Amino acid sequence: MFKLALFVSGRGSNLKAVYDKVPKEKVNICAVICDKKDCGAVQFAVEKSIPAFFVSSKKENGFFDFDEIAQRLKFLSIDLIVLAGFLKKIPDFFVLEFENKIINIHPALLPSFGGKGMYGMNVHQAVFDSSAKVSGATVHFVDKIYDNGMIILQKAVDISDLKSAQEIADRILKIEHELLPFVVEKFADGKVLIENNSVIIAD
Repeated sequence: MFKLALFVSGRGSNLKAVYDKVPKEKVNICAVICDKKDCGAVQFAVEKSIPAFFVSSKKENGFFDFDEIAQRLKFLSIDLIVLAGFLKKIPDFFVLEFENKIINIHPALLPSFGGKGMYGMNVHQAVFDSSAKVSGATVHFVDKIYDNGMIILQKAVDISDLKSAQEIADRILKIEHELLPFVVEKFADGKVLIENNSVIIAD
């Protein structure tokens, strides 16, 4: 069984998409890690009896630091860590501990509209302000630099008919909910390969 951990910060719609769309016989979501205690993602984890842990860069009541979370994930023998709307930067040591085992979903077509501060509605507003006619979502490996890791898969969508950043956000979210479960299942099937610093998804 392929073991998964998801890092979340908000309502958890991508967590729900992975839970609903990836076959249970292939993937077990072993942990949800959040930087907030009162968000939809945590409520969903509780409803589905998925262990939830809370992380902070500082040790606070009920929160673990990233080193403690790393040790817990190793104890659980996690195969893949998915950043699904997690808004904190992952520490460098954590990235190295789980090299090529952390992926992120970004709500734009990287390398455009990525980098520090480019998350959530900030991304969609930047896309709208640029008058771009196409946007999409990107799943990529996480390295030490924001939105810089190798791209695993992207999906583009026409946004030329949309009139606001919110309309773009709504359309892209549907793309995210297709893309992320597909990639997670490919990882579980052992079909995501790295060759010559490029990512290949086998049939």
